[in-house]
Amino acid sequence: MPLPDSFLQELKSRCDITDVVSSYVTLKRRGRNYIGLCPFHNEKTPSFNIYPENGSFYCFGCNVGGDVITFIRRIENLDYMEAVRLLAQRAGLTVPENAVDDSMANLRRRVLEVNRETARFYHTVLLSPQGKAGLDYFTRRGLSPSTIRHFGLGFAPEGRFELVNHLKKKGFSKEEMVQANVAFLSRNGYPVDRFTARAMFPIIDLRGNVVAFGGRILTNEKPKYINTSDTPVYHKSSGLFAMNFAKNENSDTLILAEGYMDVIALHQAGFRTAIASLGTALTAEQARIIARYAKEAIICYDSDEAGQKAASRAIPILRQAGLNVRVMTVPGNKDPDEFMRTYGKDGPARFKALIESSGNDVDYRLTKIRARCNLNTPDGRVQYVTQAAELLAGMDNPIEREVYASRLAEEIGIDKSAVLAQASKAARRSAKRVREQQFREQTREMSGANDPVNKEKQKHLRAANAEETILAYLFCHPDGADFCRERLKPEDFVTNFNRRVYHAVLSKMLYSASVSLADFSGELTQDEISAVARILARYSEIPPTREDAAACIRVIRAASGRPDSESARSADPQELSKYIESLRNQKK
Repeated sequence: MPLPDSFLQELKSRCDITDVVSSYVTLKRRGRNYIGLCPFHNEKTPSFNIYPENGSFYCFGCNVGGDVITFIRRIENLDYMEAVRLLAQRAGLTVPENAVDDSMANLRRRVLEVNRETARFYHTVLLSPQGKAGLDYFTRRGLSPSTIRHFGLGFAPEGRFELVNHLKKKGFSKEEMVQANVAFLSRNGYPVDRFTARAMFPIIDLRGNVVAFGGRILTNEKPKYINTSDTPVYHKSSGLFAMNFAKNENSDTLILAEGYMDVIALHQAGFRTAIASLGTALTAEQARIIARYAKEAIICYDSDEAGQKAASRAIPILRQAGLNVRVMTVPGNKDPDEFMRTYGKDGPARFKALIESSGNDVDYRLTKIRARCNLNTPDGRVQYVTQAAELLAGMDNPIEREVYASRLAEEIGIDKSAVLAQASKAARRSAKRVREQQFREQTREMSGANDPVNKEKQKHLRAANAEETILAYLFCHPDGADFCRERLKPEDFVTNFNRRVYHAVLSKMLYSASVSLADFSGELTQDEISAVARILARYSEIPPTREDAAACIRVIRAASGRPDSESARSADPQELSKYIESLRNQKK
């Protein structure tokens, strides 16, 4: 059963979308609306818009939109009911649970219970004679009993059915074990332990739930690590190891290390803001999560070639998330774990000195560029300045650009204006590429090409645009519901998606004086909600009028087989927009 409308209306009234979003995104007022940098993709120019009047948001950069419930679902990686519960808790409301279809939420809950029991099992095994190999490994790596307990470390025994049999006794089904990815099905359909004979690292989310595991083999076999695949409660692209601990330090700076043991060693040494990405290169989603809790990231990857390449890839991702970035190099090609074990009790003080002496990402990248160029030759100096100017072109701060241009000019022995001119040229090329990409995307959107939701739009472009105008009119003018209902039936709509939304809106308006996107969050997918949010965003500045709606109704009726259907199908797709614009100009 869906949630009662009375509850949803109360939830909407208490959870203002601007207040909720501003706890995740820095917003600035722009007229009646608000704008900020999108939390769902990396961007330098704000394209993320909040529309308080209809309680929606939309990003023109990544085409993600929706209501306050959709926002929480996306930003917190929750299903619909989990997002509702989070907002209800924030608003001091009680969710009427007896009216809820909670199948997905129940699955996620059971997967979390499987994970929690699995973590307990692995930790218990570690501290038993059966886990001696794992405990010896952690002890050799210098971990204390309190650190092992703090991180809930464990050991997966060698038998292929040890965990499966334990979970079965606890009442979990084989389907739940497989969904949690702690087991897989054999050819005869029997569940088999996914992790065996490995040191186990539980991965805990920001709410303290065990969501996944990483397992390290203790021999020279490959692969060295295996990790939980994506599950209903875990997506490795957004996970950060030890972020659940680091966020509680309330520090403006986080240390980004490369692996589990590096992070654990740093925490044990007192550097409790250390985190790591999970078995993958740093993602933009992970960078945005870091930016929610800190202003600066210090990259502390391994000193080998692979670690340095990973650092070079991570720098622009962190920068685009709005973070200041520093890069520290651990001497002797050591990783943080090795460094701490090498220097023993002096390790923390030495490591702190390395942090304090670390340079920013610009210095680091300039050093890398310089190493590739022979500054003793004219060609090498030209190559150095050209590549350095590309780096300067990406700087948003003009003062920062001036400072590094002066340093480069002095280093090479040329005029600063030449460096700045080269940087400006590079910036113009970059801006041109961005504009061309935006134009291509806008052209595809206008033509309806590759529309992920309304796949019929391109084939019936003129009618589909008219349908979208009608939907926007109803959201903006609820009092126009009877006007539309009398003149336009859902079956008159040419495209299935718009027909379904139109029917849902009119149905809601039989019992409610107004509607918002939140009324449909439980009925539409997130992509479908984004599609409706895009329609509302397009008409946010100049909402459709009754005259606009009447013109669109004529177009839709004709396209659906009413009089003048052939001319409606063959007409220029821009004709409708021109007609509506002429009506608006007449009004002015």
